[in-house]
Amino acid sequence: MEFFLAFFVFFVFFVVQSVAYEPQIPSMSEAPARRPALLALGLMSLIWSLNWIVMKRAMLYIGPFDFSALRTAAGTTLLFALLWWRGESLAPPPWRDSILIGVAQTGAFQLLVQLSLVEGGAGKMALLAYTMPFWVIAFAWMLLGERPGPRQWACFGLAAAGLVLVMEPWREIGSLHSCLLALAGGGCWGLATVLTKRLFQRAAITPLRLTAWQALFGTIVVVIGALLIPERAIDWSGELIGALLYNSVLAAAVAWALWLFVIERLPASIAGMASLATPLLGVLLAWGLLGEVPDLDEAIGIGLIAVALAGVLRPRAS
Repeated sequence: MEFFLAFFVFFVFFVVQSVAYEPQIPSMSEAPARRPALLALGLMSLIWSLNWIVMKRAMLYIGPFDFSALRTAAGTTLLFALLWWRGESLAPPPWRDSILIGVAQTGAFQLLVQLSLVEGGAGKMALLAYTMPFWVIAFAWMLLGERPGPRQWACFGLAAAGLVLVMEPWREIGSLHSCLLALAGGGCWGLATVLTKRLFQRAAITPLRLTAWQALFGTIVVVIGALLIPERAIDWSGELIGALLYNSVLAAAVAWALWLFVIERLPASIAGMASLATPLLGVLLAWGLLGEVPDLDEAIGIGLIAVALAGVLRPRAS
């Protein structure tokens, strides 16, 4: 696990050093067709919140690397088939940004959160991975020159206190490792989100086309990891096959295409705020389906993070 946390730090450093400074992304508040994007957000949240339970159950039958490789490979194949069926261009988008997005989003994010579920609870890991909006603010500052204001800094402090309560570092070290893996996964997702916003502003590309190509680049990373790191034999069962189908069709293909559609159509504040439905649903579903009842510290931490996220993503008064 320490290797992947070190990889995350190195990858972030590499991107910050290699991506040239760009002007602030213009506001997309004028983007048309908000209603379809909001509907896409609702469907995406439902798919992903339930998927944390599905992935947790899948770890009973398969290792995290093998599972990630199978789900991303199948999902990528489906995305390119859909791209061909719709008659869209199969030409790759700008190489550098697409590769970075794929490695961060489909590669590192998927592997890190999958590893976090081996020892960590589904509800807690979902919440920590969905600190993504905080990471977006940090990376937008580094890569786009968008400096946080006083309100953002206050929310950072509130969120930090909440994260400490959720991670409970005073307990066993295995749980702390899972929390750090989930946090690193959220960081990779946040980085990919900022790079995706940049790319949509710089190139005429459809969300489906970018989703397919970044998924391909990320899948290569995941498959290499699965081949290099041996895991236990796969215990094929009906539940595992169902989990793979759910992940490859809905979570890895449909939901990621919906997310990039949302990034293209909605302002970041609205997209970030609405995406919070996913971890909250994940915590509730983990409680109801897996019996993972939050203790008092975790409940307080969850509340602090929710308040901080609401504050940092609240649109500024015009």
